[in-house]
Amino acid sequence: MGRSNKYASRTVSEILGGVKPTIAQRVGKVVRDLRQEAGMSQVVFSEKCGFYQTYLSRLENGQANPTLNALEVIAKAFGMSIFDFFDLVKNDTREPRR
Repeated sequence: MGRSNKYASRTVSEILGGVKPTIAQRVGKVVRDLRQEAGMSQVVFSEKCGFYQTYLSRLENGQANPTLNALEVIAKAFGMSIFDFFDLVKNDTREPRR
C-alpha cells in the first residue's frame, strides 16, 4: 500500500511519448472546432449536413471514418472547399480538448 504510482501525475500522452493522433481524430477535432466557432450545436450542424447527430458525434470523437463525399459536405457546410478543409487538418497545431 505504501508504493507510489509514478504515473499518477502524468498524462497518457506523456507516458506514451507523445503519440500522434490518428487522421480520424485530427479530422474530428477540426470539425468540432469549426462547428463550435460557428456557434452550432451538433444537432443543428448535423441537420445542415444531412447526417445523424450520432454519426457527427462519432466523427468528432475520431471513432468514424468519413468518406470523401461526407467530408466535402462538411467542408461546404462551413463555406470552404475540401482542399481548404484538409489544409486545416494538416496544419492544425492546437492541443486536443481534454
